[in-house]
Amino acid sequence: MGPRWKGKGSEAKALADPISKIVSQLQSTLIQSDCHGLLSGCSVLLGVETEQTELLNRACFGRPIITAEKDKQWFQLGMEEAFYLCYTLKCLKIVGEDECTKNEEELWNYMKSKIETFPTFFKAYSHLRTRNWVVRPGSQYGVDFVAYRHHPALVHSEYAVLVLSEEDDNVNGRLRVWSDFHCTLRLCGSVAKTLLVLHIGKNGAGDVSPCLERYSVEERTITRWSAEQSREGKTIVKNGTA
Repeated sequence: MGPRWKGKGSEAKALADPISKIVSQLQSTLIQSDCHGLLSGCSVLLGVETEQTELLNRACFGRPIITAEKDKQWFQLGMEEAFYLCYTLKCLKIVGEDECTKNEEELWNYMKSKIETFPTFFKAYSHLRTRNWVVRPGSQYGVDFVAYRHHPALVHSEYAVLVLSEEDDNVNGRLRVWSDFHCTLRLCGSVAKTLLVLHIGKNGAGDVSPCLERYSVEERTITRWSAEQSREGKTIVKNGTA
C-alpha cells in the first residue's frame, strides 16, 4: 500500500521540501534561539517566536496551544517529541518545576517515572523519526503511532504502528491472541493503512539513556491474506462446468 497524496500537486510539494530539510532548519533555529521547554506533567510546554512556530508546524512537532499572548506561540510536546529534540537533535533544553535545566539523565528518569514504558516507546519513535517519517499519536486507530511520509496536510498516514517488547512484558499487551491480530488488521485495512509492528529489544542494556544505542529494532509489516486476490483467474466453477 503506497502513499495516498491529498490533492493535485501534493507529491511535488513534498519532494520540493523534504522533511529532513525542515527538521534541519528547525534544529538550527532552536539552537540559535537557545529555546527552553517547561516540564508539565506528561508533556513539555514550549514558547516560541514566529519562525519557530512555522517550522514546528511544518515538521509536525507538538500541537499549538491557544493563549492570550500575542508575541509568543505555545506548543505542547509529547514525551517522545521533547526528548527527541533534547537528546537526539540537541536543540532544546528543558526546565523542571524547580526552574533548573535538566540534564539528559535527569530528564530521562523523570519521563520514566511518569510513563514506565517510555524507553521502549521513545526508541520506536526515534527509529522512525530519524528515518524522516512524521510520527503522530495513533490512539484514534487503536495503535501506538501513525507514520506519515510527509506533513499530514499533504499525505495520509501510511503505517499504523504497534510497539512490542518482550522485556517489558509486551508493553501494551497487544497481539497476544489471534483475535487481536484479526481485529487490528481489519481496522487498519478499513482506514487504508499497513500495520507496522516494531519489536524493541533491550539486549540487556537496561533503561539508562546512554544504553539506547544498544537497543535493537525489528520491523515487521503484517497484512491480511485475501484468497480472492490470490486466485489465478476469475473463472468460477459451478456444478462441474466453468
